[in-house]
Amino acid sequence: MQTTNAMSDYLAVLALHGEYADCLDRGEFERWPEFFTEQCEYRIQARENYDAKLPLSTMWLEGRGMLLDRIYGVRETLYHDPYYQRHIVSAPHIIKATDGGIQAETNYLVIRTKRDKFSELFNVGRYIDSMERTEAGLKFRSRACVFDSEWIRNSIIYPI
Repeated sequence: MQTTNAMSDYLAVLALHGEYADCLDRGEFERWPEFFTEQCEYRIQARENYDAKLPLSTMWLEGRGMLLDRIYGVRETLYHDPYYQRHIVSAPHIIKATDGGIQAETNYLVIRTKRDKFSELFNVGRYIDSMERTEAGLKFRSRACVFDSEWIRNSIIYPI
């Protein structure tokens, strides 16, 4: 049953993407799990594997607890050269909207800047999202970050 308002759905998805990107670009990673439902899925996967329906992913987290573990690892246990991220996100394409949620795809580009280096293109692809309507607004039930290249520069430390 599709009884939702297309414009308000579109604006809600835009707002969610904007808040999500701002959170990551500011390095406020402790807030990142709040964008997801308790029972969620977050994947970073090469386009080749996604298109072939192969499960191999660069990162695959299930449930908010795993997202919290990832942030703990980023802050407390992983040794890496710190960097800044800047997300550039296109307008979303809403695939389906129902009373329960929204499915959408959105292109993204992430630029990485190390403090002593020039900025570089880090990751490009599309978000494939399933969002759930909650009392607190839209939350991601699943987010697949499907990147176009078969290669990743070094490693992915921070969420995309």
